[in-house]
Amino acid sequence: MSDPVFGMTFSRPDDEPVPVLGADFSKALLIETSADADGTAYPIGQPVRISTADAGMVTKLGTGNLRDAVNGINQQLNGLNAGADVTIYRVAEGANAAATAASIATALAPTNIAAIPSAVNATPRLVWAGRSAYRLDLDTAGPVAVALHAACERLLAVAVCDVDDTSSANAIDARETLSSERIMPVGVAARVYEGENLVTRPMGPRIIGLFQRVDSENGGKPFDPIANRAVYGIAGLSRTIPFSLLDGSTQGQQMLEGEVSIVVAGESGVDGAIADGGFVFIGTDNTTTGELWKQIHQVRGADYLTVKIMEITRLFLGRKISADHAEAWLNSIKFMLRDHKADNDILGYDVAFRADKNSPEEIRLGHLTVNLGIEPAPAFKLARHEVRRYRPAVEGLVADIISRLSTVS
Repeated sequence: MSDPVFGMTFSRPDDEPVPVLGADFSKALLIETSADADGTAYPIGQPVRISTADAGMVTKLGTGNLRDAVNGINQQLNGLNAGADVTIYRVAEGANAAATAASIATALAPTNIAAIPSAVNATPRLVWAGRSAYRLDLDTAGPVAVALHAACERLLAVAVCDVDDTSSANAIDARETLSSERIMPVGVAARVYEGENLVTRPMGPRIIGLFQRVDSENGGKPFDPIANRAVYGIAGLSRTIPFSLLDGSTQGQQMLEGEVSIVVAGESGVDGAIADGGFVFIGTDNTTTGELWKQIHQVRGADYLTVKIMEITRLFLGRKISADHAEAWLNSIKFMLRDHKADNDILGYDVAFRADKNSPEEIRLGHLTVNLGIEPAPAFKLARHEVRRYRPAVEGLVADIISRLSTVS
């Protein structure tokens, strides 16, 4: 409209830094079978998003592995966090283990996974796919394990991968078939009650619930590790894993060295035990090569920041390039990272706009490059104590004796 000749106008400049809320990284995707699930509520091959606090929808899952997975997640939640945001993807049970694993791997195909966020209006960032421990033989990776990396890359997600729970050697051997910063292998299963029966079920969903619990305890942000936390709702473990905080030769320590996470039982009155009782998860590492992105909570934190930067940048795309708009874009990123540094989510950051990365030719094409340095906080994994004698204490004793004697008349 035209400006009035005599009057006033109002405008809202769009060259200010913008805030963003970030994404919910606690949403989960569960892929498994459930032969007696309600076929209308959970059609095979179609994702269905539920709250695990919805008793009606949980009941319609039937009694199969999907129901156990949801139960395992719910048992990890605490306080007022009564339910988790979960997308259920039900596949058909195959004629044998190989056929079922193949169906789950197909569900993990990038084209299928990429369609899930739009189908349920949510992007899962925690993935558990059943039958990931299945392998044709001890020399090959299973089809589900093979499919997990690409699926997680599509979603900027991480996966808890159940590996062989029969022995530490087999668990480590299975881990050796994996290479991904997005996969955390777990080498033990849970013993849980289903009615009066004690059965063995995958540990993976329970660790997914643990991620969700720790996220909830930290304002919904995925920057904190989950190691040394209690796993609730289990009666026992598929096998006992000897472990000591003081002895690196124990089987549990060997599995951790092989980057296989574990759950171990607490022991009252035992030096080196992880806890006095209960069952405790121990694990920080994924299966990538190299140490820069070895700890999986750092990968999740970096993904979270990536999504926030995406949300910021899309608000500036399409505008003309000017000093004001470029400054607002860069300051928006800086202020976002500043807040995360203040909350101790990251150790530090740097946001740089460099001349050598932004030539006139690139800018003429509409291309701007920002160089970001972000240092995630590591998990506290090893405490080194150096204990030596303290001579000044003896000197203080001598001085104290002399002082007391000098007061004696």
